[in-house]
Amino acid sequence: MTPATKPLPAPPLPSIESSPHAHAPQAIAQHFSTDLHHGLSPQQAQQLLTTHGPNQLLAKPPLPRWKMLAAQFNDLIIWLLLIAAVISAFAGEWIDALVILAIVILNGILGFIQEDRAARAMLSLQKLSTPTAKAIRSGLLLSLPARELVPGDLVVLEAGDQVPADLRLVQSTNLRIAESALTGESVPVEKNHATRLDENTPLADRHNMAFMGTSVAAGKAHGIVVATAMRTQIGHIVGLIQRHAPQPTPLQLRLKEMGKTLLFVVLGAVVVIFLLQLLRGGKPLELFLLSVSLAVAAVPEGLPAVVTIALALGVQRMINRHVLIRRLPSVETL
Repeated sequence: MTPATKPLPAPPLPSIESSPHAHAPQAIAQHFSTDLHHGLSPQQAQQLLTTHGPNQLLAKPPLPRWKMLAAQFNDLIIWLLLIAAVISAFAGEWIDALVILAIVILNGILGFIQEDRAARAMLSLQKLSTPTAKAIRSGLLLSLPARELVPGDLVVLEAGDQVPADLRLVQSTNLRIAESALTGESVPVEKNHATRLDENTPLADRHNMAFMGTSVAAGKAHGIVVATAMRTQIGHIVGLIQRHAPQPTPLQLRLKEMGKTLLFVVLGAVVVIFLLQLLRGGKPLELFLLSVSLAVAAVPEGLPAVVTIALALGVQRMINRHVLIRRLPSVETL
């Protein structure tokens, strides 16, 4: 007789926090201690708000103004101009030194003013934008700031609404949601609360979910909040972006390469001229002063000012079209 085979243990159920799309609405409601029809009570919501914090994405702290000003001078061509100004001053060419310094300072001030103005405008826009959400608490439909939503809240969605948090849908009628901000899908996606999904279903195919940052194109729905703030899908993306260092624009890269090329060409030319004149019997001190004068003359002190003024004019044209530019080099892309 063959021994009876033992039944294989059932695979563990996926976590509701990590895979709410793989659970039925009743299980979601039970996990978050909420009701599918009456939602949370105000007391529950207040306690959860204290525990989880406000439902808002964390913004990167603004750069201090002194760092913003110092960043305007962190450029190879600017360094070359400052060196040229110092050499001009030691050589007694005070007018050249003052002109170069004036150009460098003007360039830095123009860039700083633009970035500071844009930063303050962005802060003002953030203060003005206070999105609201419709939530059912103790059976009453309330309109409240989206930042006060907590996990377990029963949210009502209608056409034109912005989804205020990540939701597991519990009711839906002809619901379609535009998810281009999250998945890149250009066409609104049909949603159905009754869809049963596997734990490993890709984000774009989770048709029983609604995600923060997307918008309702048509239909109506109720959904239970399963994630807020930085724990949402869009919050994960924001966190990744904030940890990623900004890359220089093509214009900045070209100017940096030009600065390197200019440095090598000028130094090479100065050394060659110095050696040739030395072989002809010239005095070393006079040849040194001559070489320094040639090096200073070869540095294009007007280039940073011309670039900055051109970009500033581009910013002004974009402002006339109601477009806010945070950094001057971004104008090149636009």
